[in-house]
Amino acid sequence: MSEQSIPKRRVPSFLFKGISWLLAAACFYLVLSRLNAAAAFEGLTLLGYLLDFLGDVNWLHWFAVMMPYSVFFFLIDSNVTWRAVRWFNAPSLRYRDILPIRASAYILSLLNEQVGKGAMTLYLLRRHKTPGWETLSTMLFLGLMEIYQLLLFSVIGLIYYFDYVVEASTLLPLDVILPVVFLTAFVFLVVWISFFRGLFLRNLNIRNHRYLRAFREARLKHYALTVLYKAPNLIGAVIVYTIALELFNVEASFGQLLVFLPLIFLAAALPLPFHAGALLLWTALFPDYPEVGVFSLFMHTFFVLFNASIGLLFLPKANKELFDDATSS
Repeated sequence: MSEQSIPKRRVPSFLFKGISWLLAAACFYLVLSRLNAAAAFEGLTLLGYLLDFLGDVNWLHWFAVMMPYSVFFFLIDSNVTWRAVRWFNAPSLRYRDILPIRASAYILSLLNEQVGKGAMTLYLLRRHKTPGWETLSTMLFLGLMEIYQLLLFSVIGLIYYFDYVVEASTLLPLDVILPVVFLTAFVFLVVWISFFRGLFLRNLNIRNHRYLRAFREARLKHYALTVLYKAPNLIGAVIVYTIALELFNVEASFGQLLVFLPLIFLAAALPLPFHAGALLLWTALFPDYPEVGVFSLFMHTFFVLFNASIGLLFLPKANKELFDDATSS
């Protein structure tokens, strides 16, 4: 590799990071502008306004809701990962074997989600001799189905609670945008599955790449079962967020969150620092409560930190399986 090629490759990376930080700054600016306006309307400083908002919260009840849900999420998330790995990589893998490494991956995900997936890949390579590219294909499959699970629940919410979407269409025509997005996503999924089932473009070589192996082997039942196995987490999230918003004195119904929460989770997945996209979307969807962005920061921060604490409990066993056993063998 020549010395001149290194800067050329770094330029797109720096440019992408710069754009993502600028977009995040714009999101925070818009949220802070709304908070400042709300505080001024109440005759308070921004700090006083936020302290009043947080001071009314029953924190004991909030912790009592969040902690069991975090454990529940971990168990369901591990189950989905275990089943996908059994389908496409290691049929002999036991559920209890996936728990330590899945929990420990939450710690690494504090730094970077891809690092957490790398730990899963390393574990399967050392314990089950599964090639890294094939494990990556399973992670890609799970990532795609995570997106479509969120879209599916938003569609269900849109059908039953379309009035909420109309009411929220103040800044953007969400009542038009969302149906178009959902229809486009559905068409894409049909084309995607048809392509990997060999119904067209059979001679295109990309289908045979190792990092797409899970999609070649996946049947319709695998797509459906993955969404089904993931569903308890999202349903639980809608219930938990409905209760938590009430504890923060924000009026929001189960129907509103069934429509909006999957979209907020999708926005959180955007490559923006501090989940700025989700922060802005919260504020846009609940314009009467500009402080709801602060609520979202508390929810997300607690969730990732508590999951990481679960990972700490399993870390000794995960380290033993990843390193001690590999060294002895």
